[in-house]
Amino acid sequence: MTSQVFSAPVLAGQNALVTGANTGIGAAVARALAEAGARVVINYVAQEDRAVALVHEIESAGGEAIAIQADVSQEDQVEAMFERMIGAYGTIDILVNNAGLQRDAPLVDMSLKDWQFVLDVNLTGQFLCARAAAREFMRRGPTDHSRSMGKIICMSSVHDTIPWAGHANYAASKGGVMLLMKTLAQELANYKIRINSISPGAIRTPINVAAWDTPEAEADLLRLIPYGRVGDPMDIGRAAVWLSSDASDYITGATLYVDGGMTLYPGFREGG
Repeated sequence: MTSQVFSAPVLAGQNALVTGANTGIGAAVARALAEAGARVVINYVAQEDRAVALVHEIESAGGEAIAIQADVSQEDQVEAMFERMIGAYGTIDILVNNAGLQRDAPLVDMSLKDWQFVLDVNLTGQFLCARAAAREFMRRGPTDHSRSMGKIICMSSVHDTIPWAGHANYAASKGGVMLLMKTLAQELANYKIRINSISPGAIRTPINVAAWDTPEAEADLLRLIPYGRVGDPMDIGRAAVWLSSDASDYITGATLYVDGGMTLYPGFREGG
């Protein structure tokens, strides 16, 4: 594990669930939350060995974690996952709705199956997990560990605002996440439940390795990133810790773009 995200365990005594947490951004978020003092549930749907390895990594660094398998697009599996988490840790304080995937194709070649699969995981999965978390927050009530009664972070993408040809299902799912997050934040704010989004730009993860794994590919990608570097998964992990902590207590219904300026449309620097 990396060095402490903050100098003090700002999430001590809190329990976090990170979906799709056995690799990439999800794994970095789980590490960061554990370093900040939270007990963490590592959700996965496949590659159990990676989830178990991450649990061992967190435990070897003095943290607490368990791995729970569940397909977030399936209501019964989501409900069973929350039951297991609450049975193990007593409750949930933080949900990071990270699970997501791509099935890319031009519109004219995209199958209904691939359209529906991406929407089921990326959007319906966030709805199912957010609903289960909100129900537990409201059942449990306030705690001494946080000013908020509960925190939900929806992992979105810069493509909740930037159109992406050839990825209609993915872009539609992330646009849906944006308004799902804002609507839930509006609905639940009076319960002191905070809901926000993180929208990553280009991050070095397995899902987009072809975009940065050669000098030529990386140089091409950097044309879209004014800050001049590809993001690291821990850039998202640090943002998730902050949005989960009392340092961001007055923030709800907001999207934090962690993208090196990709949403600044850098092609317009030289004209437009």
